[in-house]
Amino acid sequence: MQQVIEITDQDIQYAESILLPEGKTFDQERRAFICNLNTLDLQAVPGSGKTTVLLAKLLILEAKLPFSDGSGILVLSHTNAAVDEIKERIQKYCPKLFSYPNFIGTIQGFVDEFLAIPLYTQKFKKKPIRIDNEIYEEKIDEIFGLNLPGFRVQEQKNARYFLIGNNFKYTFRFDYVNNETKLIKGINDIELPITKPKRGKNWQDFTDKEKTRIKEWLKRFKYNVMQHEGVLHFDDAYFLAKIYLIKYPIIKTILQQRFQLVFVDEMQDMDIHQYNILEEIFFIDSTSIYQRIGDRNQAIYNPVKTIDIWQDRALVLPLNGSQRLSAPIANLVKKFAIDTNGGNFDIIGLNDCEIKPHILVFNNDTISNILPTFTSIIRENDLQNKGKLKAICWNTDWKEDQRNRNDPNKLRLEDYYPSFKKEEAKPRQDYNCLKSYLIYFNRDKKTLAPIRKNILNALLRILRLERIKDVNNTSYSIQRLINYLKFFKPNEYEILNHNLYNWSLQIVKGEVEDVYENIKNYIPDFLLLFKNDGIITMSGQFIDSDPENIIEVNQNELISNCYVEGDVKIDIASVHSVKGQTHVATLYLESSFQGSYESERLSPQFLGSNFNDRRVHHKSSTKMAYVGLSRPTDLLCIAIHQTRFDQLTENLDQNMWEIRYVE
Repeated sequence: MQQVIEITDQDIQYAESILLPEGKTFDQERRAFICNLNTLDLQAVPGSGKTTVLLAKLLILEAKLPFSDGSGILVLSHTNAAVDEIKERIQKYCPKLFSYPNFIGTIQGFVDEFLAIPLYTQKFKKKPIRIDNEIYEEKIDEIFGLNLPGFRVQEQKNARYFLIGNNFKYTFRFDYVNNETKLIKGINDIELPITKPKRGKNWQDFTDKEKTRIKEWLKRFKYNVMQHEGVLHFDDAYFLAKIYLIKYPIIKTILQQRFQLVFVDEMQDMDIHQYNILEEIFFIDSTSIYQRIGDRNQAIYNPVKTIDIWQDRALVLPLNGSQRLSAPIANLVKKFAIDTNGGNFDIIGLNDCEIKPHILVFNNDTISNILPTFTSIIRENDLQNKGKLKAICWNTDWKEDQRNRNDPNKLRLEDYYPSFKKEEAKPRQDYNCLKSYLIYFNRDKKTLAPIRKNILNALLRILRLERIKDVNNTSYSIQRLINYLKFFKPNEYEILNHNLYNWSLQIVKGEVEDVYENIKNYIPDFLLLFKNDGIITMSGQFIDSDPENIIEVNQNELISNCYVEGDVKIDIASVHSVKGQTHVATLYLESSFQGSYESERLSPQFLGSNFNDRRVHHKSSTKMAYVGLSRPTDLLCIAIHQTRFDQLTENLDQNMWEIRYVE
């Protein structure tokens, strides 16, 4: 029986004292959500502080733990960064919330721990080595030429030819439907199409029999990586989880009994297989209270569909008041909302600022002056020292498409800011060369642990490249490596441990080159612990290659792509990378997508009408604009080419916009 929980005014005052500035309180919209402990959706506009109200609820529930029935609280978000924010803001106040039986983590971490790994362990009598996309693709590359028994040589050539020629390499995944494993393309639950790449005038597709055998080979190949190599793609975890729930439905009951309350933040970013598994466990025939939090209008990480993934509950609570947005900006942004809740949607700008959104009109000759003009407007309004300043764009570069890159009528971020480099936005677990492990580590954590972990991951990469495996014929993990050395090579373990400490300390001091040379000299001795000669054979290129050109990161933000003019520093970034951020001033640079621009597809919204268009590209454009335009507190500028502006100007509401011509 679920415990009855009551949230009082005194409870809310306690949360306010921790989360809000002195003298500030939660309004009725926010109090309504904090006090409600029923299954519901919270639809929150940009800048409404939805994470803060979730944290308020968690702070209050902490004081009521443990629950009398032994159940706990499940809190999930889409990214590690979002989970880290929760921990940073309330963990010191919530020791019970961050311990058993509660779980706070990513949807991936939840599926791995409670569903995928248990089934994998039961089925294969061992734990997977890694659930990680990068290692998965590295392992696929390593064994791609593997000859699988049961297939003729030509059949295996057909399968590999299909993968490479159709650019489908590794992008298919497993799904479990009607007790059968299916091959699915991407994340859209579309069965993988098998078509022979077109070559020459007499091209003929694969026969039906060949297509069947290709699918059989792909399944066997993927199973081989999963079972014998012990490496899973993130999507494989959901495949295993689905099987686990189907074959052992009691697991669903156990999870509901463990987690009385379930909160999912940033729900709009969940992919369909993530959405479905949470619905299956915690909503369909469920005893759990399941609350989903987010903004359907900000679903820019999912493909646009006629029917969105996230379908509203019977009870939907709104957060319409935006602490971030001013009234002039809020009144513009709401025109780009794709989901208007039957016409009841609104964004109320609560930030006290009256600067109107600006349109910066440019032509081919003045494109290079857009950023200086934006800088001038920032200075005119004395915003240069108030906070973040950003210039953002939906589409950033043309990759290898030189024809479009050289077309002056097609613009992307690199055309506005030629030195822009699209790079990784955060430290990775694995890199293409040894030195990168020593340079790109998590600098937000002020300990030696991230550096030590990076060096160990580099050593594991060398073992994988050298085809060195443990006694179970699987690749080493960090823990298995340490356990092996502690038990079988204790003296060498002490040496490695001592080296790791010294190397980490040296890297903190900036002595990366010295550490790099020391590790290179140590590698033959390290390999001697696993094979007789210690000779470097297949990892030489990895060890000797120059590091990748990756922009370093602090707190998940790009810090390099930057325009600087005196005391004004403007970060240059993609719209995707700034989702969730708050800026003082934002410059939105429209970009070419499928042959047209935002101001063309969304001209009714620029002219003051609500969005109401069924076309897929228009939906994509309005979601991107909604996210990008809703970042700033004070100043919003949008750069539009003169030819496109001329199509708008006759019906443009001059009370809504301020026009500035770029000279």
